[in-house]
Amino acid sequence: MEEYIDIIKSVLLEYTPNILMALALLIIGLIVIRVILNTTKKILRKRNVDISLQKFLGNLLGWILKIILFITVIAKLGVETASFAAILAAAGLAIGLALQGSLANFAGGVLIMIFKPFKIGDLVQAQGEMGTVKEIEIFTTKLIGLSNKEIIIPNGSLSNGNIINYTTEGTRRVDLVIGVSYNADMKQAKQVLKDVVTAHPKVLKEPAPGITVLELADSSVNFAVRPWCNTADYWAVYFDCMENIKEALDAAEIEIPYPHRVVVKK
Repeated sequence: MEEYIDIIKSVLLEYTPNILMALALLIIGLIVIRVILNTTKKILRKRNVDISLQKFLGNLLGWILKIILFITVIAKLGVETASFAAILAAAGLAIGLALQGSLANFAGGVLIMIFKPFKIGDLVQAQGEMGTVKEIEIFTTKLIGLSNKEIIIPNGSLSNGNIINYTTEGTRRVDLVIGVSYNADMKQAKQVLKDVVTAHPKVLKEPAPGITVLELADSSVNFAVRPWCNTADYWAVYFDCMENIKEALDAAEIEIPYPHRVVVKK
């Protein structure tokens, strides 16, 4: 009996310091992890990062730090950690290969939420699609197209491609090309075009509309008509100006050329 007691005492004397140090390391490590997570949350909150992304990044960082702490604690107890590290590395590699596309989309979603090239409600053009941003998720972004169709774009390709945001500046230039006959009075035609766009209630006074000769085409003199408007009024200005210009040119008896086909009878 005394022999067993001596063995227990020797074991306790040998391992107690390591156990106490491991326990202290665990407590201190958990406190440090809590401080790091709270600091990270404050930084993300100040950067106005999306709430869902804040929670996801917080949980991900918490698990990573806890795994590192766990390996450190068991190493302090004298347990061989090389096998744990090998298993974790192999598992990470397998998961990374299996979810390669999803990870790319996740990374793209993180970049979009951090740098915010657009926000919900913006009119954007990307990956050959145009629409209003409906929802920004971790893996995909949803747009509502101009014909009220839902467009889902993976964030990986979205973040790596060109993005045109029509909403950011608040105003847009409407680009119209209007052709008139070579026989028309150039000054009169220019004045008619100017009167039409400046009379539209949604066309901005500043910047002033631009009306210039764009090119001398095969069968017409083409004018570049460039009124400015608020982004929300773009299509109203576009369609109204096209209709009003046609009516005004007809009223001024200025011809709008169109292709003619001459049929020769033999």
